Amino acid sequence: MSTAVPVRQRIAGAPISWGVCEVPGWGHQMSPDDVLAQMHAVGLSATEFGPDGFLPDSPEGKVSTLEGAHLRAVGQFVPVVLHDPQVDPLPVVEEAMEGLVAARAGVVVIAAATGAEGYDERPVLDDDHWRTLLANLDRISDAAAAVGLLAALHPHVGTIVESGTETERVLAGSRVALCLDTGHLLIGGGDPVAVAAEHPERIGHVHLKDVRLDLARRVQLGELTYTDAVAQGMYVPLGAGDVDVAAIIGSLEGAGYTGWYVLEQDTILDADPATTGLDPAADVRASVAHVVAVADGLGVAS
Repeated sequence: MSTAVPVRQRIAGAPISWGVCEVPGWGHQMSPDDVLAQMHAVGLSATEFGPDGFLPDSPEGKVSTLEGAHLRAVGQFVPVVLHDPQVDPLPVVEEAMEGLVAARAGVVVIAAATGAEGYDERPVLDDDHWRTLLANLDRISDAAAAVGLLAALHPHVGTIVESGTETERVLAGSRVALCLDTGHLLIGGGDPVAVAAEHPERIGHVHLKDVRLDLARRVQLGELTYTDAVAQGMYVPLGAGDVDVAAIIGSLEGAGYTGWYVLEQDTILDADPATTGLDPAADVRASVAHVVAVADGLGVAS
């Protein structure tokens, strides 16, 4: 059960672990210089781009900024409306892909946005809207492949595709690869361990998250909004929550997965960590250590 590139060299970061998010009013937004410097300091060699506005708009600016921080790019999270026949998602995705190609990244991560801000409410689609969504996913997959990228659909709380049932509908009805987000899928009522075991051939990208199931259940029951649960610490360092990270990595590596493991601990910061005593980098460092320990146990770390 070995891979050409060991797991420890396929661990990447994401700005959301430092509280950087596309949702208006999410919380204190750290500067790109500070976030990228801390990524490098904890031993990460790669990152996703983060939301629009975090890195420079131009592809050249993105490349230059990451090179200056000694980081490479692995992908970008792109939420787009896929279910509305009056909305063409391709222009937004193609614009994002220009930066990814310039940075020699490999994955464009697609979320089926509702069209509203935030992730606390979502509509229920009829069959016609589902057909539009699935057809758009295939269009995006083909457009990505044409420029050497992989498109991967990200089940995400508060989007059209959040649950295990909806994820299965995407897998059965489209050709798109899956971005397995181990936290969002669990919060949305799915089973990330089962998905990794049953569909490893469809998984093209991984967002590794760990969550507190007690808070996730309150979100599922409607007792807490997703945003409030994040603020209360629903996401925790890998190994400190209720996601079986070892089982997921074991299934994927055993099936020959060679992609990235992007560490994401969704965080809302009240203020600059320098003034509050919080240390997002410490949590990321703990998550890196957990992945390496799991990979060591599987014999795929180095």
